[in-house]
This record gives sequence, structure tokens and C-alpha cells, in this order.
Amino acid sequence: MTSDSDDDALSWDGDEGRTPKRLPREDAGRRAPGEDAAAEPSLIEFPTESSTEPARSSDAALPVGAEHDAAVLLDDERPALSTGMLLAVGVVGGIYLLYSVGWIVGGLRLKPLANFFVADAMFLPWFVLAVAAPALWFLAGWVLTRGKATWIRLSVLLLGVVLLVPWPFVTVGAIGS
Repeated sequence: MTSDSDDDALSWDGDEGRTPKRLPREDAGRRAPGEDAAAEPSLIEFPTESSTEPARSSDAALPVGAEHDAAVLLDDERPALSTGMLLAVGVVGGIYLLYSVGWIVGGLRLKPLANFFVADAMFLPWFVLAVAAPALWFLAGWVLTRGKATWIRLSVLLLGVVLLVPWPFVTVGAIGS
């Protein structure tokens, strides 16, 4: 089972019908720069003057086989995150995870003291909210800054790092006095 084309290893079955085939140009080095663009086969179908049916604007603007690739085109609109941004998001996410652990440890250390001032029914909802606050801030900062610049997204995430410090854990600590 040998193949006629060396490029078969780089394609999937069924790709032949969707991708336009271009013939190799033997005289590419002999053309003038203006002639090069005019000689290229077009991927866009334009209606001719002899056509009797009206041209639809959606058909004229799409390349051949684009109706099958509409979902792929939507995914390619947003650029991927850079390496630095991925690293920063990972570090900030790790800090938020440590903050949630800090709120659990610090809140449980303060529970006996809090029982003197408030009932358990008042302490528990605020304790759960304090534990969930770092994860909620990360999620809200990620979703609400989706279309914004990278520095805005990073500044919102870093603002949460400053605001959500688990003060019971920082002041009393795990061992405490």
C-alpha cells in the first residue's frame, strides 16, 4: 500500500474534498510581482456577469468548503495565551488555592473565639463564603475580563491576591497563641 503523494502523511482521510488543490508552479521565479497575484487561483468564488441568478453575499465571501469549517473558524478568532500569561495565571491560581486553605485553617482556629460573640448559624455561612471567595474572584476575574487586554486581566487577578489575604491565618497562624 504505497501512496502517490508524500503529503498523505500530513492529512486526514476526507480532507481531499474540502481543501483546494493547487498545482505546483514551475515558472514562479520568472513572473513579475504584479503578475504573481493575478496568476494565483482564487479561493473565493465571484459571480460572473453572465450569471442569471443573483449572487448572495454570504456565498461570495466564503472560501470553498467553508460551510463545513464554520466551527473551526470560530475557535481561531481568539489568540492563545502567551507563555508568560499562562505562567502568571498558574501562579495566581496557586496563590488563590493557598488562600482558600488559609481561610479554612484560620477560620477553624477562630471558631472557639467566635462562639463567644456570634452563634454558629451566623458563623458558618460567612466561613463558607470566606473559603469560596478566592475561587469566586478567580472565576469572576477570568470570565469578566475575557475580551480585555492582558494587563487588565492580570491586574484584576493580582488585585484579588491583595484583597483576599486570609488575615485570621496570617495573624494567628496554624499554631497560634
